[in-house]
Amino acid sequence: MHTKRTKDYNFAKRASAYDDGFEGKASRKFYNLLLREIKVSPGMALLDTGCGTGALLSKLSNTCDMAGYGIDVEEKMLAEARKKCPKINFQIARSDKTPFSDNQFDIVIACLSYHHFDNRAGFAKEAGRILKPGGFLYIAEPHFPWLIRKTINGVFKHAGLVGEFFTHEEIESHFSKVGFSGAGFTFDAYAQVVILRKG
Repeated sequence: MHTKRTKDYNFAKRASAYDDGFEGKASRKFYNLLLREIKVSPGMALLDTGCGTGALLSKLSNTCDMAGYGIDVEEKMLAEARKKCPKINFQIARSDKTPFSDNQFDIVIACLSYHHFDNRAGFAKEAGRILKPGGFLYIAEPHFPWLIRKTINGVFKHAGLVGEFFTHEEIESHFSKVGFSGAGFTFDAYAQVVILRKG
């Protein structure tokens, strides 16, 4: 029997302590990989989908004068982000239905958020809509061995939780259907970054 996945983690309760807790510390490896791979130039428009407390945007905004945006579905996480990055534009929005214009962004990021999205096909289409031609999409996700990935995915499915982890090949295939091509892949222990380019 198929269980509809409607529940997700409650980040609201952990918003104020997220960055200094286990999750925030574990996230730093993903941030470091992204900071190494993302090439941001002055004036570029960049969107972080599922931006949480804005920790990654804070680091990226220190590299150059960019037009930074962040969206999340959790207001308490965004409240923390606004304290950290007052110059960044933060909004409540879903990844598959954003308030942005066609071809608005040079870069879109999903860091540790893709496995939470309950409409990944919708996000792929939306990323294709809001990215400029030739723009880049960066997906940073856990890099698990096959058995661990299958076990975690099975537990999520059984519990009716939103959440599923993928290999980089699987992620690339999700986006190739809407006109993206693979532009790179890197990993470090439990962290991976998949780089995709809009055709």
